[in-house]
Amino acid sequence: MEKRLILRGILAGAAGGLLAFLFARIFAEPLIGRAMDYESGRDAAQAALDKAAGLAPEAADPDLFSRTVQADVGIGVGMVFFGMAMGALFAVVYAICLGRVGGLGARNLAMLVALGGFLGFYLVPFVKYPANPPSIGHPDTIRDRGNLYLVMVACSILLLVLAVWLGKRLKERLGKWNATLLAALGYAVVIGVVMAVLPSLGELSANVREFGHHATETPLPLTDSHGRIVYPGFPADTLFSFRFYSVAAQLVLWGVLGLVFAPMAERLLARRAATGGDGAAVRARVEPAAGA
Repeated sequence: MEKRLILRGILAGAAGGLLAFLFARIFAEPLIGRAMDYESGRDAAQAALDKAAGLAPEAADPDLFSRTVQADVGIGVGMVFFGMAMGALFAVVYAICLGRVGGLGARNLAMLVALGGFLGFYLVPFVKYPANPPSIGHPDTIRDRGNLYLVMVACSILLLVLAVWLGKRLKERLGKWNATLLAALGYAVVIGVVMAVLPSLGELSANVREFGHHATETPLPLTDSHGRIVYPGFPADTLFSFRFYSVAAQLVLWGVLGLVFAPMAERLLARRAATGGDGAAVRARVEPAAGA
């Protein structure tokens, strides 16, 4: 049965990735275009400053793929495959939780696991290291940024699992409501400490050497040798909108994943219970779904 659940998770994840791509293509892609236009304009202004100072301009790296390929094929394929990977992992977690998380029905459990995935994999790490459009980020910090983000994701998921375990341990002593609140509070406190300990991207050594101490890598206004602004900083509206739609796209992915997976899993469990495939254990898992 686990293999069938994973297959359904992959299908649901593909659907979620496809819809998330369509959402991002409509709302986020124009913002990426604006960010790239900003980057081109800033590079031209920097080249003019370098020329005035007698410095040789740096050669621009050629684009391996056109914007059309990147915006349609590249991002689309990437998001669909990401959704499939998350769907497989989602199904594994669902199978582990099945029958072990109170009296939740099949559909309610699917949505709860989807919510946990959205929080643990994306939203909580996003609070510390939010998504950025092109032109934001020092080339020398790519590896450091990637490693820090992975550390943040790993800590978020691990602490979320520990919070669920703590809530279950405290349920009999404090009741479900108090145990849930205490576990959530513990998670918030510990993940807050982790966020405080991990460095801000603007404090990475490559950024401090070139730009000084800042909280982020968002480009500041470009100035000449007299301190006059020759090119503005990155537009705040574009940055906010890009991050907003990034969160919304992930919400679409995880929401569709849970909504599509839930009825498929419920039907599978109902068939297994009807045929007596897993005996009393399957019936115990399906019966709450009837009242969900």
